[in-house]
Amino acid sequence: MSGLKEIRNRISSVSSTMQITNAMKMVSAAKLKKAQDSISATLPYSNKLSGLIQNISTSGESLDSPFFIKREIKKVLIVAITSNKGLCGGFNSNVIKEVIKLLQTEYSSKKAEIICIGKKGGDILSKKNNVIESFNSVFDEFSYDNVKPIAELFMEKFSDESYDEIVLVYNHSKNAATQTLTVEPYLPIEENKDEEKATNKGDYIFEPSQSEILNELIPKALIVQLFKAISDSIAGEHGARMTAMHKATDNASELRDQLKLTYNKARQTAITNEILEIVGGAEALNS
Repeated sequence: MSGLKEIRNRISSVSSTMQITNAMKMVSAAKLKKAQDSISATLPYSNKLSGLIQNISTSGESLDSPFFIKREIKKVLIVAITSNKGLCGGFNSNVIKEVIKLLQTEYSSKKAEIICIGKKGGDILSKKNNVIESFNSVFDEFSYDNVKPIAELFMEKFSDESYDEIVLVYNHSKNAATQTLTVEPYLPIEENKDEEKATNKGDYIFEPSQSEILNELIPKALIVQLFKAISDSIAGEHGARMTAMHKATDNASELRDQLKLTYNKARQTAITNEILEIVGGAEALNS
């Protein structure tokens, strides 16, 4: 009977785990919907702002904004965007592996430093790599105002030539079940070299000057770009966790069914043995 009791305890334990993973899946599904709504609300503004900057940059006038300046790449800043929590499959490990790959290949001959947005990335990357700072509290109350100081820090570091290039590494949420690893250039800003648009340079009359407009719009666009990347990563995190918890719930259900089958077989065997003992004892008394 001790074997039956052990199996009952395992069934109870697996059932409890299944309830927890199913609840986590439902919570992540609700948070995913909220994150997707945030991205949908931000995307039109972000695209329009980026398009406006690209159109202005094709006017034919020289661009004196520091954010367009391309320097020889000697110092690079990699911004790794992960999450503060685990239980989301390979979501965080994919970003960490990509950062390590960049350090060993594309930026192996350059001075590269890392800033982590998310606790999980900082915990792993700081062990063997040059992580200069981590921003974990941004997820506690995620908002545009909390992202703005981080983006301004990146702009300041690029302007004072602390870094010649800044790239973002994060998971793009393609849908609830799929996250695409993305390496996105952040600074310097790529100028629009579209010749067709460049021929329309006479269509623009700038008031105030082109430089003043760009200096006003570019910081806003960079803040929105970082905000969108983190929002995208948050949606990807919830999608990855929802998928991982769905698989965990299915696995727990399958294991529970197997344990129940094992329990029923063991119980049937125990009952059969007891009947045989009773029959054997009765025959011994009759003889």
